[in-house]
Amino acid sequence: MKILIYIFLALATSLLIFNVFHVDFDTPLEGDSFAAVVGVGASLCAVILLLILQIALKIKNQS
Repeated sequence: MKILIYIFLALATSLLIFNVFHVDFDTPLEGDSFAAVVGVGASLCAVILLLILQIALKIKNQS
């Protein structure tokens, strides 16, 4: 499970970086740039949820 979380974290981080480079900062909410902004938000959510899961598993193993 631990290795799977790290794999998903790497994938989410790489998608985050990929989408940040596709955002047009002059007009971020128009055209393809909007899809990149949504992708950035989704990737950030995935990273946060995976980090919460990792912390919860550490707490579970301490008990």
